[in-house]
Amino acid sequence: MGGVNSPDAQVAITLADDARAAAHADTTRRGRSYCNHLAEATDRWLRALVERAQLEFPATPKFALVAIGGYGRRELAPESDIDVVLVHESRAHRVEDVASAIWYPIWDRGLKLGHAVRSFKEQVALAKTDLDTATALLTARPIAGDRALGERVVTLGTENWVKGSEGWLAELQQRLRMRQRTAGEVAYMLEPDLKNGHGGIRDAHTLWWAECGGLALTPDDDLLLNQCYDVLLDTRVALHRGVGRPGDVLRLEDQDAVAVEAGVSDADALMAEVSGAARTVAWIADETWGRVGRPSGGHVEEVSPGVLSLDGEIELAVDVDPVADPASMLRVATAAARHNARIGRSTLDRMTDRASVWPEPWPPGAVDDLVALLLEGHRAIPVLETLDQRGLFDRMLPEWEPVRSRPQRNAYHRFTVDRHLWEAAANAAELADRVQRPDLLVLGALFHDIGKGYPGDHTEVGIELVAQLGPRLGLPESDVEILVAMVRWHLLLPDVAVRRDLADPATIEHVANAVGTAERLELLHALTIADSLATGPSAWGSWKQTLVADLVQRVGFVLAGGDVTETVRAHFPDAETIVLMSDHEVAVSVDAASADRLVVVYPSSPGALSRVAGVLALHGLDVLSARVHSDEAEHGQPAMGASEFRVEMPATGIDWAPVEIDLIKALSGRLAIEQR
Repeated sequence: MGGVNSPDAQVAITLADDARAAAHADTTRRGRSYCNHLAEATDRWLRALVERAQLEFPATPKFALVAIGGYGRRELAPESDIDVVLVHESRAHRVEDVASAIWYPIWDRGLKLGHAVRSFKEQVALAKTDLDTATALLTARPIAGDRALGERVVTLGTENWVKGSEGWLAELQQRLRMRQRTAGEVAYMLEPDLKNGHGGIRDAHTLWWAECGGLALTPDDDLLLNQCYDVLLDTRVALHRGVGRPGDVLRLEDQDAVAVEAGVSDADALMAEVSGAARTVAWIADETWGRVGRPSGGHVEEVSPGVLSLDGEIELAVDVDPVADPASMLRVATAAARHNARIGRSTLDRMTDRASVWPEPWPPGAVDDLVALLLEGHRAIPVLETLDQRGLFDRMLPEWEPVRSRPQRNAYHRFTVDRHLWEAAANAAELADRVQRPDLLVLGALFHDIGKGYPGDHTEVGIELVAQLGPRLGLPESDVEILVAMVRWHLLLPDVAVRRDLADPATIEHVANAVGTAERLELLHALTIADSLATGPSAWGSWKQTLVADLVQRVGFVLAGGDVTETVRAHFPDAETIVLMSDHEVAVSVDAASADRLVVVYPSSPGALSRVAGVLALHGLDVLSARVHSDEAEHGQPAMGASEFRVEMPATGIDWAPVEIDLIKALSGRLAIEQR
C-alpha cells in the first residue's frame, strides 16, 4: 500500500456515501430534478474516493476522473450506470492502484459502473473515430483529480466534434434509422422503449449532439423538445423506481406501478403522456434531419392541382386558400406520400393557422381525396402522423381525438389505437386488388375500431359513429350501410374460424346470414387480414389464415346459392378419407403437401377421439383445429369414424412415424395413455 488510510478521508467517504444513498431514495423529486440531485451527490462521493486514493498512493502521476454519458449530463436515473473515464498522462501501470482504489468501493456498494482507464492520447484518438466516445464527451464533466487535465479532455472532445461534424452527423443519422427499425416508435408501441425507441430519449440526445455540429433547431422546436424530454425522463425515473431494476422498456405489467411513481392518475394517463411527448420528439427529429442534405436550388414542379414540389418538399401553392378549399390538405398529404416527401414547414404552418373544422357535409370529392391518401398504403403513415401532430387530422375527423395515443391494455396488440387504425388501413391498401370496392375497404379499415376511444362496447359505439360519419363524408346510403356492417362484423370471421366447428352447417348459415352479400364477405375477408396483421405477430399465422379462408369459401358458396350441407360434406371427409373408411381398419394419413394435417380413420367406439388427442398430446403437438365424421354401421360392417386434426408446425418440422405407430397402438388398446 502507498500510505495509511486517513480517518478524516474515511469519514468524508461515509458521509458522502450516506448523502448519495439519501438522494437515491428521495421520493420528493422527479425527473431532471431527481437525476441532477443524485448526480451531484454521486460527484461528492467519487471526489471523496479519489481524495482517499490519492492519499493512499501519493506517487501516482497526474490524472483526472471525468463523468461521461448520462452521468456527465447530470441525468443519473435510479438504476443507471455511473459512467466515468480516468484519463492520465503516464504509463497505464502507474495508475492501476489508484484506479482500483476508486472502482472497488463502487462495486462493493453493488452499483453498476461503466469505467475506462486511458492515456490522454488514447482518449483523444478514440474520440476521433468512435461515435459513442465522441458523443459522451459532448456532455462530459471533470469530477476529481487534476482539473486542468479534465478540462482539456472535454475541450478537445468538443473541438474534435466540430471539426468532424459532417461525418459525425451522417453517422448519427444512420444510427437514428437503425434504432427506428429495431426499437420501434415510442408513441405507438404498447410497450415502448423509452430510451432507444423512435421519439425517445436518445432521439433528443441525438438532436442536441447534432446542434453541437451545426444542425440548427428552431427556438420553438428546442423549447418543445425540452418539454417533451422532461416527460420521458420523468417516466424513466419512475420506471426504475417502480420496478427496482435497470431497464428502458415500459412493459404492460409495470405501467400501473410506474404511474403511481410518476404521480399520474393511472396507467392510461401515463401512456397518453408518454405517447404525446414521444410523437412530438419523433416529429421534430424527422423534420430536423429531413433538412440535412436537402437540395436548395429552388426547383419547383406542380405535382397536382395547387400542390407543388419545392426542392423535394411538398408545398401548397400560394393562391390556394386552405379555408375555402379544406380538401387541399388531403391533396398535399397524398402528394407527400406518393413522392415519399415531407410537407414543407411553411405549408404546415399555413394549414395549422388557417384551417378550421371541416364543414358538414364534406366538400364534394373530398372523401375521394381521403381514399387516395389511404391507398398510398404505408407511405401514408408518416404523412398522417404529421397532420395529426399539427392537429389537422381531427379538424377533418373530430371523432379521431379520443383514439389519439390511446393504449390498448392487452399484450395481443402492439400499437396504440390510432396507429393500429393507420396500420390496418395501410395493410388494406395492399389488398385493394382483391376487392371490387377498395375505397370502402380502406375506409372500413380506418374506422373499424374508432369506438375504442369512447365508453362502452367499442363495436356498438363504432357502429353509431360510422352511421353518423358516413353521410358527413358525403357517402351514399348504400355505402354507409356497408361501412356499418364492416364495423359491426369486423371480428366475425376470425372469431368463428378459430372457435366454431366449420363442419357444422349452422355455423356457416350463421355467418352467411350475418354478412348478407358476397360483396360484404369479400370486404370483411380483406379487413380481417389487414386488421390481424396490424394487431401483432400472434394475431395472424398460416393456421388462422387457412381457417378464415376455409370459412370464407364455405360462406361464399352459400351466398352464391349453394346448399350448405353439400359444401360442408365436400370438405370432410374427402374422397381419400372415404376410401380409407371403406377398408374398415385403423388408418393414419398425413397430408404430404402441408405436413400439418393428420387424418385418422378407426372403427367408431366410445373414447376413440380422446385416444387420438391423447397421443398427439404425448408427442407435444398443439392442435389448432379438429373435425370429426362418423358413418352408421351397415352390411354387417362396424360403424367407422374419421378425425381430421391440424397442428401447429414447429420450426424443426414433425417426425410423424412414431406418432403414427402410437396412434395405431392406442386405437387397438395397446397403449396405456393415461399412465403415460
